[in-house]
Amino acid sequence: MKEFREPSLADRREMAAKARQAILEKARAKSVANDAGFAERQAARRAVGEARDQRAAERKAAKLAAAEREEATRKAQEAERAATAKAAKEAAAAAAVESAARAAAAEVARKAARDARYAARKARQK
Repeated sequence: MKEFREPSLADRREMAAKARQAILEKARAKSVANDAGFAERQAARRAVGEARDQRAAERKAAKLAAAEREEATRKAQEAERAATAKAAKEAAAAAAVESAARAAAAEVARKAARDARYAARKARQK
């Protein structure tokens, strides 16, 4: 029978290196890159991602268009309000001018009536 020989440091290192190499080869064999369906799954994932990005871009464009429409509507309403306010202000100014003209005419009429009464009184006194 053969005598048991204790492995030396070099032997242990060699065995460890072989074990590491075997583990590496086993991992390479299990790699997803070697899988036949891997490329198909990656392509499907990429297509789904691109479709998702496209939908997001469409939503963003729709949101931007809606915001632009809303802004245009808001500006139109603001312009309409400004025009209405301007028209109301002009109408108020015209009414004020007309009222002042009526008041002036009424004052002239009152003065004329007063002058007529004064003249009549003077005529009665003579």
